[in-house]
Amino acid sequence: MEVKLSNGKVIPMEMHKIKIVQQTFLPAIEERIEAIQSAGFNTFLLKSHNLFLDMLTDSGTNAMSDNQQSAMLLSDDAYAGSESFYKLEEAVQDIFGLKYVIPAHQGRACEHLIAKVFVKPGTYVITNYHFTTTKAHIRLCGGEVIELIGDEGRITNSHCPFKGNMDVLELRKTIEKLGKERINSIRMEATTNLIGGQPFSMQNLKEVRKIANEYGIMMVMDCSLISENAYFIKTREPGFEDKTIKEIIREMIEQVDMVYMSARKSAMARGGLIATNHQRIFNEILPNVPVYEGFITYGGMSTKEIESIAVGMYEMVDLNIAGSGAEFIRFFANRLIEYGVPVVTPPGGLGCHIDASKFLPNIPWNEYPAGALAAAVYIISGCRGMERGSLSMDREADGEEEQSDMELLRLAVPRRTFTMSQLEFLADRISWLYNHRDLIQGLKWVEEPPVLRFFIGRLESINRWEYDLLQAFQSDFGAY
Repeated sequence: MEVKLSNGKVIPMEMHKIKIVQQTFLPAIEERIEAIQSAGFNTFLLKSHNLFLDMLTDSGTNAMSDNQQSAMLLSDDAYAGSESFYKLEEAVQDIFGLKYVIPAHQGRACEHLIAKVFVKPGTYVITNYHFTTTKAHIRLCGGEVIELIGDEGRITNSHCPFKGNMDVLELRKTIEKLGKERINSIRMEATTNLIGGQPFSMQNLKEVRKIANEYGIMMVMDCSLISENAYFIKTREPGFEDKTIKEIIREMIEQVDMVYMSARKSAMARGGLIATNHQRIFNEILPNVPVYEGFITYGGMSTKEIESIAVGMYEMVDLNIAGSGAEFIRFFANRLIEYGVPVVTPPGGLGCHIDASKFLPNIPWNEYPAGALAAAVYIISGCRGMERGSLSMDREADGEEEQSDMELLRLAVPRRTFTMSQLEFLADRISWLYNHRDLIQGLKWVEEPPVLRFFIGRLESINRWEYDLLQAFQSDFGAY
């Protein structure tokens, strides 16, 4: 929850106690330079012992509760018919109101199963905005993604509370143009990851549902961050301020035919699931689970994780937990704004996003300003973020680069993991970097994989700009 201090300042109040801690270290800048070079200027390839704060992702990196940890000790390790699965099934039925539950080892495994069954060559998935792995699975099955995010979604500095809304006028035009038979589904992502964790409104979701019903098109929701989207609906959308997070989530779920989720986010455990009330959808997907995931009552997950997800489903509808990440992110973003650093506003639901195109206007998009900024932030702070820009886009079939709508550095804020002093430190270092941004130049490929290249590709700096940054940093701070 957020509280107001006597001086008028608002801060996020942690509604938990820290019982177990993990020691972290701050490597000297010379070590950080060597580490980023060895990693090919790809923050994914940094080793964790070279990090101070790991803000690469909020996926599987959240602090689990004592109730989740204790539930893991009670797991039933049966290969088939595990009691742990039936606890998860009951939790999904209670929270989501969905009868049929399919376990999978994580969110992209769910995407794979759904694409394998429903995406046919030459068909389209219409979405508010794509996610990297979602798009890859759809394309690998011969389909294509059409993004219909509203105009506000592509504006980084905005007051629009629901930048994840789908453009419903364009939705109808697109269906009429392509023909409903070529559209296998309409997908809503809660919240939209690649544009800054931005939510959609309940009103927009219902408008999309109405159009889907008119044309008989299946609606799917990626609900990996559904509790955060529900929190934003409660705090930003008129008429929902008195509803509980659980009530809002249930109303969201009622608008779609199928949901899938990475439980690594809102549910704060490592796994995933697909759920629906339609037996036909369930029956089409289920036979693929033993082929690609494991048996239908564990889906590639440890039963310990299944137990923790079941508990996490109940915890994520607690208002203090649903808002914990969003409030910390808002605090961090506001500190950067005070320093003049360009960030995505309003702050979203999974991390603070810096607008690299405004931070580094001297670097062209095809020299990957967001990737360069991710490397620079690591060099000056020891904190690892993730590039969310053109480097995260795969090349077209003809080999041409695909330019991203935005060039963002995502600094994920896992729930209940960092302290305010750590965020203050990072904000200060990023402020210093912003004042020395002319020292940063772009990146170029050394090893480029053909698919999802941002995960394991390697680059190098143009003109070895990291040494200019090193010299300026040491002059002001020394080694740390």
